[in-house]
Amino acid sequence: MTLPAQHGEMVPDFDQKFQDTLHALFLWRRDVRRFRRSPLPDATVADLLALAALAPSVGYSQPWRFVLVEDAARRAAVRENFARCNAEALAEQRGARAKLYAGLKLSGLEDAPVQIAVFCEEGTHVGHGLGRRTMPETLRYSVVTAVHTLWLAARARGIGVGWVSILDPEALSKTLDVPEDWSLVAYLCIGWPEEEHLDPELLRSGWENRQDLADGILRR
Repeated sequence: MTLPAQHGEMVPDFDQKFQDTLHALFLWRRDVRRFRRSPLPDATVADLLALAALAPSVGYSQPWRFVLVEDAARRAAVRENFARCNAEALAEQRGARAKLYAGLKLSGLEDAPVQIAVFCEEGTHVGHGLGRRTMPETLRYSVVTAVHTLWLAARARGIGVGWVSILDPEALSKTLDVPEDWSLVAYLCIGWPEEEHLDPELLRSGWENRQDLADGILRR
């Protein structure tokens, strides 16, 4: 069903069935770390990137830059980067928390068939600076919206996405040989998930509990 035309375009009617399905999509969007090695079709990856580029951006700057990491040597360097940073993070943990951390699987770098580094072009002139004079960080926030859009689009197709943040951004930028004014926002592992879970893995492992939303809402 569609609603009456506005400006010559039919406005879609997002009915209750769609809203319920969208709610389920939000619930089933998980950070995936366990992947099957089955490849994804190139057309599927291209479609996900096209949908990600529909995300909102400050001043319509569209600052997202996607680097498909396919070279074996570069992927090995990314894994070494992660291993080094993860060891440093583990060394900061103590007692039972250190043991718990050591048992967590925090990346799918070994198995994910598709790996994409998502950068923000900090020096872009697109958008003419609109909306970011006092908050330049909104450029990176815009890239985050693209990441989340890709994530939901992938999940709707049964594809899993994992965000690897335990990395040295400067070292990764050198590994991937990107322009100096590009800053790393996310390193994504993408592929068919090995298992499905409704609850977040860190909740299931006992690392952290879900917080009460009321604690994050203020009225002024």
